[in-house]
Amino acid sequence: MSEPAGPTDAVLAVLDDLLAEGGELDALIGELSPAQWATPTAAPGWTIAHQVAHLAWTDTAALLSVTDPEAFAAEVEKAVASPYTFVDDGAEAGALLPPDELLSWWRDSRVRLQEELRAAPPGARFPWYGPPMSTASMATGRLMETWAHGQDVFDALGRTRRPTDRLRHVARIGIRARDYAFSVRGLEPPAQEFRVELTAPDGHGLWTYGPEDAQQRVTGSALEFCLLVTQRLHRTDTDVRAEGDDADRWLDIAQAFAGPAGPGRPRRTDTVAGPGRPPRTDTATGPGHPPRTDTVTGPGHPPRTDSAGGAS
Repeated sequence: MSEPAGPTDAVLAVLDDLLAEGGELDALIGELSPAQWATPTAAPGWTIAHQVAHLAWTDTAALLSVTDPEAFAAEVEKAVASPYTFVDDGAEAGALLPPDELLSWWRDSRVRLQEELRAAPPGARFPWYGPPMSTASMATGRLMETWAHGQDVFDALGRTRRPTDRLRHVARIGIRARDYAFSVRGLEPPAQEFRVELTAPDGHGLWTYGPEDAQQRVTGSALEFCLLVTQRLHRTDTDVRAEGDDADRWLDIAQAFAGPAGPGRPRRTDTVAGPGRPPRTDTATGPGHPPRTDTVTGPGHPPRTDSAGGAS
């Protein structure tokens, strides 16, 4: 009898990218002093330790989903019982660990998750806090969170990282979540597809999504689009532009994650209007844009009231 087939090349490619994304952040935090782990990040109340603890906590939840669905179901019950606090409680508990223990926890959880996802049979689906997720979806969601929280860490340390083609995964999630972004705010999603054209990180390639002749269009750099849909950067601080009323509304509310609308990041006080960055007086609140006081976690996570500053 032949052995069961493993993941497809496409799934393995996503897993390779997830591995690389985690490795890049690991290389940065692995050199931090204990005092640096307490550095505040842009997410109010969250230090670098909180950011890493959240990643470790969520990777552990994903690992449990893949290896022990019944035990994971019990964790979901806990989430239902405390929908607005359980994610923050996990981050807070992890942040109290000594930095070396926290780093070891995150390393172990993400390595074990990699191993289990690579061993998963084709077509496997795993329970989550929302709909079940395929191997590729689970890996993509973990990559998006690792990149977004990693951005908070890099920013907190005043470090710049080179954008890579791994951003394709983040951009794709943000685009696929378009209708959700409208629905979660009680708005009717647009009936027509949008055209999205993003300049690749190398500055030369173009990533395109949607019909070429679509009337509603979004253009900009892949990096700043990803920062926008993970709510790591205010719209007015990006080069992302819209053509059409529906596309314009989407850029005000875009999110690459499940859960209720997050508050996003405030506009930079030093932003200067100029070519390609016109001044704006609107905000993400007002008619059709209910006030946003909570934040969210990654794909399929329940609501949070912490302020992890956007996508989690």
